[in-house]
Amino acid sequence: MTVCELYKQLCELIPPALSCDWDNDGDMCMPIPEREVRRVLIALDITGEVVKAAIEGDYDLILSHHPLLFHGLKHLVAGEMTAHKCIDLCRAGISAYSFHTRLDAVNGGVNDTLAALLDVEDAVPFGDDSIGRIGTLKNEMTAEEFARLVAERLDAPAVTLSDAGRSVRRVAVLGGGGGDFMRAALSAGADTYVTGDAGFHHIVDAPQLGINLIVAGHHHTEHPVCERLADMIRSLIPEASVTVMNSYTAKTITKA
Repeated sequence: MTVCELYKQLCELIPPALSCDWDNDGDMCMPIPEREVRRVLIALDITGEVVKAAIEGDYDLILSHHPLLFHGLKHLVAGEMTAHKCIDLCRAGISAYSFHTRLDAVNGGVNDTLAALLDVEDAVPFGDDSIGRIGTLKNEMTAEEFARLVAERLDAPAVTLSDAGRSVRRVAVLGGGGGDFMRAALSAGADTYVTGDAGFHHIVDAPQLGINLIVAGHHHTEHPVCERLADMIRSLIPEASVTVMNSYTAKTITKA
């Protein structure tokens, strides 16, 4: 299967119609459409290190969640970070696809993966764009107990809990930057909301609004979908070699 043919197959599974209007995702870079797909590298972000690994490992395609190209490029200059990555990929003949908000919204995507990891059952969409998911926690527990479960399941070094004093039963999740969806989660009937990023005012407001808020980190709430993408590629091209790379290098430093 060629990279062009694979993109068409992926668009049937992750339809462009699910992308938010403001988003820019899909085929980011396709220098050789007819190149056969033998090796695929999957990462949350297409960082410089991911591009380097793809080139050194002779990969044909990088598949990511966050778009390689989000804001329009005004010039292709090697010293500019995003342009430099595009130039390197084109020189190596490596394609790059990014499935962003459509992967959030699609069945089995970012938020269904997150809900399943956290034992949230019978999850259904919530929010204007139907990106988030809300369902019922398998076993009711306190907010602190659930926050510890979130940290453990997502392999997060720490999470932030804003405790409204409610037992956790009806849980809404939205991976990544979902702070502004907190009120939508509450309106949908959630007693607890898990997201990746939220502002200080969200954390302060949550108890007053009557909803537990757990902020677990942008990377930690979205990275699990990379394995779902890997399974998708393996089902489409069983003979292909598929590798998931952790593109997150930041560290949590705690006091001694």
